[in-house]
Amino acid sequence: MMRGGPDWLLTIRRYLLAMVLGNLAWEVLLLPLYSLWQSGTTREIAFAVLHCTLGDVAIAAGILAISLALTGSGSWPAQRFGAVLAGCVILGAGYTIYSEYLNVVVRRAWSYSAFMPIVPGLGTGLGPLMQWLVLPSLALVWAHRNDTVPIAIGNPAID
Repeated sequence: MMRGGPDWLLTIRRYLLAMVLGNLAWEVLLLPLYSLWQSGTTREIAFAVLHCTLGDVAIAAGILAISLALTGSGSWPAQRFGAVLAGCVILGAGYTIYSEYLNVVVRRAWSYSAFMPIVPGLGTGLGPLMQWLVLPSLALVWAHRNDTVPIAIGNPAID
């Protein structure tokens, strides 16, 4: 029977939990960098935060799955942790550049406020790009460093 490294499922669960909390906080803190902050109603802003947070978590799950499939090993996270982490950051940043261009420039689904710093040559907002450089790294490192600490979700010692 093939078995992953110790606590691989717990590491994934912790990563997703950290991404929910991190992306929720990030979305709220960066609201002033989007035009919705000035033009939207409270309801529209709340919906956007919830919608974007859930989308971010879906993206986070997808990039982790792809990174694990491409660079992981059967004993992850004990082995190939750095490769999977690098894959998450690269895939997250790449998707962000694509998605921001598509939604800001092509579809005009949202727009930046005058306060959003723009990455030269990319036209991507610095806020969303930093989100996918910082959050997956922090979340995955935290999830792995704490994968032996019991928590109620997904710990075989408790379940």
